[in-house]
Amino acid sequence: MPQARILVVDDEVQLQKALRVRLEREGYQVEVAGDGEEALRLFDQNRPDLVILDVMLPRLDGFGVCSALRERSDTPIIILSARSDELDKLVGFRLGVDDYMTKPFSLSELVLRVAAVLRRAGTRAGAPGAPSGVLRFPTLEIDARRRHVVRQGQPIQLTAKEFDLLWLLASHPQAVFSREQILEHVWQSDYAGDLNNVTVLVSRLREKLEADPAHPSYIETVRGVGYRFCG
Repeated sequence: MPQARILVVDDEVQLQKALRVRLEREGYQVEVAGDGEEALRLFDQNRPDLVILDVMLPRLDGFGVCSALRERSDTPIIILSARSDELDKLVGFRLGVDDYMTKPFSLSELVLRVAAVLRRAGTRAGAPGAPSGVLRFPTLEIDARRRHVVRQGQPIQLTAKEFDLLWLLASHPQAVFSREQILEHVWQSDYAGDLNNVTVLVSRLREKLEADPAHPSYIETVRGVGYRFCG
């Protein structure tokens, strides 16, 4: 079975080398880029399975790269940053990243997170255990196998996590999920995430799905508890 291809984007040459050596030792195919524009060129050329992306980059910063990648693909992205500000993390998750690590970090932990993100991506892509079937509501259709969403006849483009959240809620209509349960299901239990990430993800999904995100008709907030789908 072919090993996953990883694009490492960081302008620190020593860190580039360390990441390449460690990831190749784990069996991954690794390419490196030193700035944001080179990252986009290599991504378009080779379509890696995962991108490890530094925030502070020359020519185009990591958030700019992330935004451009999300216009192209839902390929998993792990952000690396020397800044631990919560705002930076929220910006990253709002752009659709899959994980966020603060420098300095353990290479062993990064390897574990890479494996976890790729495992989730493999399940989404159709590995055993992936959700299947089509959910149909009066104005909405959700196809799990194709990961395709249509609202009132118009396709809606969702990131991987946005789709995972929608499928979780819509496949259990009227059931209330707490933010903790959503964090566990969407990020999975090996991800020690922040509950604010769930709030950001719900907001992002509403912006794409709802005619009026301020007055949602699909994803309802149950105050003090969590969220439920009302299709």
